[in-house]
Amino acid sequence: MNYLGIDAKQLKDVASHLNKLLASYNIYYQNLRSFHWHVRGKSFFDLHNLFEQYYNEAKKQIDDIAERILTIGHKPDGSLYKYLDKAEIDESRDLLRDDEMARHILYNQSELIKIMRAVIKEATNAEDEGTVDVISGMLSQMEKNAWLLHSWNESRQIGFINRLKLST
Repeated sequence: MNYLGIDAKQLKDVASHLNKLLASYNIYYQNLRSFHWHVRGKSFFDLHNLFEQYYNEAKKQIDDIAERILTIGHKPDGSLYKYLDKAEIDESRDLLRDDEMARHILYNQSELIKIMRAVIKEATNAEDEGTVDVISGMLSQMEKNAWLLHSWNESRQIGFINRLKLST
């Protein structure tokens, strides 16, 4: 029974895009967890707390994406090998400097934003307003998170440059 009233072929394409987002979100989540555990340096408190906030948000988003895939009648991927194969972002090394961690997470966020926009485009073409609604909310939050992290990183760099000027 087609209880959503959307063409099954189009929903298959939407589910495929959602599974790519799900895979990428899972790698992002694991990168955040790893960075939360391994962050060191002057930014420890800022980044330790920020990464925890981000991975808690990501955990909820992952569940929402998987449930949306189920809602449209498809199966969400659930294995690590599929995530690693389908993800648009890479698993990170653990032992990065704090500023490298921040840049890596910002890059992950920008990639997730691209994938979310592709999902929204595919869902719009399928007239799947439910998926558009779910992902649009995630997109808005991710854009804000990326802006905040970018601003934090930029202010940190300006502070570093100002300290260099004072020491010369």
